Amino acid sequence: MKRTLLITGGAGFIGSHVVRRFVKKYPGYTIVNLDKLTYAGNLENLKDIETQSNYIFYKGDICDAPLITKLFEQHKFDGVIHLAAESHVDRSIANPMEFIQTNIVGTVALLNAAREAWRSNFDNKLFYHISTDEVYGSLGQNGKFTEKTPYDPHSPYSASKAASDHLVRAYYHTYKLPIVISNCSNNYGPNQFPEKLIPLAINNIKNSRPVPVYGTGQNVRDWLYVEDHAEAIDIIFHKGKVGATYNIGGDNEWKNIDLVRLLCKIMDKKLGRPEGTSEQLIQFVKDRAGHDLRYAIDSSKLQKELGWRPLTTFESGLEKTVDWYLSNQKWLDNVISGEYQEYYKKQYHLR
Repeated sequence: MKRTLLITGGAGFIGSHVVRRFVKKYPGYTIVNLDKLTYAGNLENLKDIETQSNYIFYKGDICDAPLITKLFEQHKFDGVIHLAAESHVDRSIANPMEFIQTNIVGTVALLNAAREAWRSNFDNKLFYHISTDEVYGSLGQNGKFTEKTPYDPHSPYSASKAASDHLVRAYYHTYKLPIVISNCSNNYGPNQFPEKLIPLAINNIKNSRPVPVYGTGQNVRDWLYVEDHAEAIDIIFHKGKVGATYNIGGDNEWKNIDLVRLLCKIMDKKLGRPEGTSEQLIQFVKDRAGHDLRYAIDSSKLQKELGWRPLTTFESGLEKTVDWYLSNQKWLDNVISGEYQEYYKKQYHLR
């Protein structure tokens, strides 16, 4: 089957894994990757498929409505997988307007372009919007987020993603635009920018630098290996019910402090250090403003309706992730710019 898909944010962490999967698995598809190449977008993530005949890259901003319209006219997309987003909570606290612009205005630009291009015939068209579990707010000690959990975002990031979710649904109900939405838990794996917890800890431990942990490290997250997320996106795009929402989770909850300590043990083993050496690098820092206590995803709807389930155990996924970062120092050196170093110092106030 021949299709032409627009994947936004395809040079980013999750996006690059999705682009690679679709380019390799569906040779009859033409995959157009649109990415602004901000600090977290990196074409090195896609070196292995950049010369494939069914892959096209454009550097551009999803907020650039004329560009989006031109791409729809040129390529006649019949599907959009929308991953482009500002996604780091700390950065949203420092500069909320960037998140409002990209996550809300950019999503609407894409929705308008799809609606206009497809208005005469919505058959076999789909706008797939990728979102986050953070739109649901924070859980107590018990319970999990379901697709019916009321939205209660607590940061500018999660509020901007909640707004974009609402707008995607509004276009479905108002204009009948065929859409699907998924909300996913924390991802980890190769190619993740080292401002996020796991790659940050790996890189700092390797270089014997302090490993910052917010508050007392009691915040709980549900972790999912990025390849499992890419598979879920594949299945939802091809089999999901139009208008539906699917939660994607790893059923794998960890307190931040326990996760960092596990990473310390793995790193001591990998680097040949005496056990306990890396744990001495842990440094508790002032807690993040509005820091949600716990996230946990109930993905039973996705599992029952579409047959997906996470396949990577946390232990094996973490081992693969550590091995990748230890083997790709050049990649790390290239993505950690001077701008990131200044941000890092300012964010964590490390001594």
